[in-house]
Amino acid sequence: MKSWDAIVVGAGIIGLSLAIELNKQGLRVLVVEKGEPGREASWAAGGMLADFPLETPLGLRELAAASARMYPEFVRELEDESGVKIDLRSVGTIVLTRVETGKSPATTQAYLLPRPLAELEPALRISNGTPRLTPMFVNERCVDPRDLTTAAIAASRRRGIDFSSGDQVLGVEVASGKAFGVRTNKTQFAAGIVVNCAGAWAGQIGSHPVPTRPVKGQMLCVAMPQKELVRHVIRTPDVYLIPRSDGRMLIGATVEEAGFDKQTVPETIQKLRQAAIDLVPKFAEARILEAWAGLRPGTPDGLPILGATPTPGYFVATGHFRDGILLAPVTAKVMGQMIAGERPELDLSAFAAARFRS
Repeated sequence: MKSWDAIVVGAGIIGLSLAIELNKQGLRVLVVEKGEPGREASWAAGGMLADFPLETPLGLRELAAASARMYPEFVRELEDESGVKIDLRSVGTIVLTRVETGKSPATTQAYLLPRPLAELEPALRISNGTPRLTPMFVNERCVDPRDLTTAAIAASRRRGIDFSSGDQVLGVEVASGKAFGVRTNKTQFAAGIVVNCAGAWAGQIGSHPVPTRPVKGQMLCVAMPQKELVRHVIRTPDVYLIPRSDGRMLIGATVEEAGFDKQTVPETIQKLRQAAIDLVPKFAEARILEAWAGLRPGTPDGLPILGATPTPGYFVATGHFRDGILLAPVTAKVMGQMIAGERPELDLSAFAAARFRS
């Protein structure tokens, strides 16, 4: 039986990024995926690289900010190794928030618009005088997750990382108290290091409980009726708009506790579309290209689960909820350091799986 140094369970962007990081350390890596690599939450994501303290949980801010800083180099390396062009946009985000300017002067001063909103986004119906919503400018990026995962898969293959697709991992094999591989619905694979990156399905893998759950998100994509009708990411309490460089616009997204159901609901998609039209009336002319739903990996406290388990050789990197795309580079880096026996450069104690043990 062929053996590897490390097995990564799950071929989303978290698992792919970590597999590449372990390969850089000289390890022979196998990625085991229950379906098609890159086609679950990563494929369904919007790709906002949100780095805005008013929206990011306090415990996640350092990790999120570090990962956002890593993104240009992360994308450049994937493009160089894969030959795939990744749509990474650095135009920025306009957040329309219900924070009132008079109540939070320090915060709003830090995120003042560089120019009047009517100049930045003339197609928006919202104006600076709207009493309900305060516009803020955040110097964020956004990325096309489908480009990203396609590039990560191609880069992994070029590096000699092995894949086993359509293989559902049922459990982690343990001998003499240590991990020595995984058991799937088809076979067994051997390795002294196993990392559970299975997202919403991570809790279905032994040998230690991982309290992730699927959180459904529905969204749609339209063709903008004119080039650069909207240039910035627009985020409101009810809807977000993410422009792509090729003229597409993503509109999302719901947050639903619906188990593993990935069906879209026409009424929900229409509601999202109408919310976008309310913001940008010209979207009434936009043609719907696609609608879909994905399953984000949620956790009881909304924070990811990163670190070692009580079984030597078995690690977990999952539960990134709505931030899996954003947190991929930093997760790969700090988990790679931990697996190599080094001290991670960021404190991961708040994300330890042990916090749920009781």
